[in-house]
Amino acid sequence: MNPLVSLTDVHRSYGSPPVQACAGITLDIYDGELVAIVGPSGSGKSTLLNLVGTLDKPTCGIARIDGIDVNELDDRSLSALRAHRIGFVFQQFHLAEGTTTVDNVADGLLYVGVPLTERRRRALVALKRVGLGHRLDHRPHQLSGGERQRVAIARAVVGEPPLLLADEPTGNLDSASGAAIVGLLHELNQQGTTVVVITHDSDLAAEFPRRIAIRDGRILSDDRKELAS
Repeated sequence: MNPLVSLTDVHRSYGSPPVQACAGITLDIYDGELVAIVGPSGSGKSTLLNLVGTLDKPTCGIARIDGIDVNELDDRSLSALRAHRIGFVFQQFHLAEGTTTVDNVADGLLYVGVPLTERRRRALVALKRVGLGHRLDHRPHQLSGGERQRVAIARAVVGEPPLLLADEPTGNLDSASGAAIVGLLHELNQQGTTVVVITHDSDLAAEFPRRIAIRDGRILSDDRKELAS
């Protein structure tokens, strides 16, 4: 089985003199995995997410998404790859404040050529999937933090991408809301989405079957375990 994400001796440096944010990472993530990438601030985990999400390209090394070499794609092709294959969730929810929940989610399909009526229909399905089918006409200010993150997740999965990348998805939430979001990510994974979560929280990472620890731009450990049902 070919990996959904494959990094081979990937480096990413910035500035002059160059600072290595990613220092020779080799990593495969397979379809259907649920992965936490954990490390302290400045460890290189956000750089790694940007490389996996094709928001950045390696300085050297090979990064492949679904078998496609990122370095061989121009900006337009990279945007198309992201639009169809990758969903993003961030610590900041990035919702349009004056826009209804259903239209915030529908906006996740703006760049794939889907008509408005169909975008809204799919948004309704995605919101029901995350437990917010009763909040379609609410604006972000009318939602709790946990609900806003659920909207952001619905927007990320509305196009049914095979890969969901979440950067500190519980960072702005209280413990109960954070636990609910972790539970939702598990549910999405059980429904077939490959989920990769970036976090500094080792307790959160411990709830995932695969945990990759990163420091100074290098992988320190890559552990798998069976979680209790």
